[in-house]
Amino acid sequence: MEKDLLELQTLIEAHFEQRKKDEEELIGLKDRIVSSISLKYKLLFFLFSSFKFNSNVQEERHRKEEEEAKKKADDDAKKKKVLSGMSNFGGFLAKAELRKGKRLTGREIKKKTLAERRQPLGIDNMREDALRQKAQEMWDWIYQLESEKFDYMEHMKHQKYEIVVLLNRIQHAQKFKKVHGKGKVGGRWK
Repeated sequence: MEKDLLELQTLIEAHFEQRKKDEEELIGLKDRIVSSISLKYKLLFFLFSSFKFNSNVQEERHRKEEEEAKKKADDDAKKKKVLSGMSNFGGFLAKAELRKGKRLTGREIKKKTLAERRQPLGIDNMREDALRQKAQEMWDWIYQLESEKFDYMEHMKHQKYEIVVLLNRIQHAQKFKKVHGKGKVGGRWK
């Protein structure tokens, strides 16, 4: 009986020691989770505040660029008016300008599309839980865009591979044909 009692007590003590260790590990894990979450939200808050600041700076820069573009357009119009008055081809130049219209450069097209796509965040009056939800939505959106980008890149790699294989087949087939003149296939994907 004493042996069994002693063995039972040692088992109970070992169980309680193991339980104490497990509880300490659990508390440590909870602390790490809480600290990582708080760090994440601090980072998101910093990101949102810097994004808001950057959007204000970008709006100011965009406004200045528009003003410069208007000034440049006015100067160009004045120059064309003076030149058209000086030359005999003034009417022809005006008609050509009307037909051509204004063509946008790549940079202007990019700015225009980004202005259409970018929407204000509207996070000024949000509470913490709403900010968390908004951050999660933005994270999900970025994740989706990155996955789509990855899919498109893989598809493009596969298409490039197929093009190279087909070009090699064509070149191989042309080695055995007697073709006069232009017979080789070339291209950008070589």
